[in-house]
Amino acid sequence: MELKLYDTLTREKRAFEPIDRNRVRMYVCGPTVYDFAHIGNARPVIVFDVLFRLLRHLYGAQHVVYVRNITDVDDKINARAAERGVPIRDLTEQTYRDFKEDVVALGCLAPTVEPRATEHIEEMKTLIERLVAAGCAYVAEDHVLFDVPSMPDYGKLSKRSLDELIAGARVDVAPYKRDPMDFVLWKPSKPGEPSWPSPAGIAAPGRPGWHIECSAMAWKHLGETFDIHGGGIDLVFPHHENEIAQSRCAFHTPLMARTWMHNGFLQVEGEKMAKSAGNFVTIRELLKDWPGEVIRFNMLKTHYRQPMDWTVHGLQESMGILDYWYDLVGDGSPEAPNTNLLEALADDLNTPRAISELHNLATCVHRGDSSARGELVSSLQLLGLFEMSKEAWIVSTRLAIQIDPKKVDELIAARNDARRARNFTEADRIRAELRVMRVVVKDNKDGTTTWEVAR
Repeated sequence: MELKLYDTLTREKRAFEPIDRNRVRMYVCGPTVYDFAHIGNARPVIVFDVLFRLLRHLYGAQHVVYVRNITDVDDKINARAAERGVPIRDLTEQTYRDFKEDVVALGCLAPTVEPRATEHIEEMKTLIERLVAAGCAYVAEDHVLFDVPSMPDYGKLSKRSLDELIAGARVDVAPYKRDPMDFVLWKPSKPGEPSWPSPAGIAAPGRPGWHIECSAMAWKHLGETFDIHGGGIDLVFPHHENEIAQSRCAFHTPLMARTWMHNGFLQVEGEKMAKSAGNFVTIRELLKDWPGEVIRFNMLKTHYRQPMDWTVHGLQESMGILDYWYDLVGDGSPEAPNTNLLEALADDLNTPRAISELHNLATCVHRGDSSARGELVSSLQLLGLFEMSKEAWIVSTRLAIQIDPKKVDELIAARNDARRARNFTEADRIRAELRVMRVVVKDNKDGTTTWEVAR
């Protein structure tokens, strides 16, 4: 089976062939640990967990290395620790534990390696020294900056020229910069901030810039060039563009990663998520009301490269579907995943098509096809779903059941009107809507219609 992935760098979907089939390597930018992760942060975590699972299925679990970093030195961390009056290390440790708990609840496997920026300072300093020696970085007022004009094809990932990048970017104006686009590799630390002995002959202690952290951790654990680099679309510029510049110039290589993958933006109920809009939702908050599998499944209904609208209705629909599948399959044993589903995932992680195949399998099971039962279980598990018993699922969904009896009665009345008018298509649609709400309709012999909560 041929795996095809869309590469942001070349703007095309092409066949994926790892550098070494015995060591398939993937790096994904992880969280900056200063606060609870929000639902937008969950999208790349879930997307690349699915890719991790698929790569393990195709190449063998022992042949895939997945690195997802932890940024534990950053301006936001320093500011939040000062705001709360707590030591920086205490803040990052607690936030890191919270993040791990949240993503485990979303059904995500642990990465092969989860490196912390503060444990890779020496690698960062080594890269900086190499860049200075190569004439691609310079020292100015206790800062080390990358000299962007030294890289003629800078901007290749975002497909913009230097003039376009300058016009569209929030460029830090500093008198010590040679060029407005030059970015910080190392900077002096303020009193109370984390600090380390500086590279490039700088006497004052300092700390790394954000971009050099990922270049150093990727190099340490995956080498100078590796197979896949992933993250959210918001990271294309400047973060990933700068990673490419640093790594290529330090190692004199044509590529940092052979395939660059980015998930699309996420909005909430049709609007951009923002605290000022009152629609800022953390993973932790969602998990209080919805099982992790519901959140995960809802995320996978939209193709990873497309923008996604996160809605309560979508969550309700997702829970209704999973509830039906748990009820249908029970505690069935897995067999080999469905071939059509695998082909869908191999087509640039086409999860909407894969979910369509799950519906097809569920239909086969409903019609009595015993072989489809095991395929449905294994296919769901390949997506990181169906990881609990039926009884555990029932317990996990109790808090999420929110049924408005008045709304149910109105829908049943509308369905009965449709049936009397012989509009069976509309009647079936309303019945499906009720099922999504986890309501089972019963048409009795005496002509009455009753309902109960699906279990």
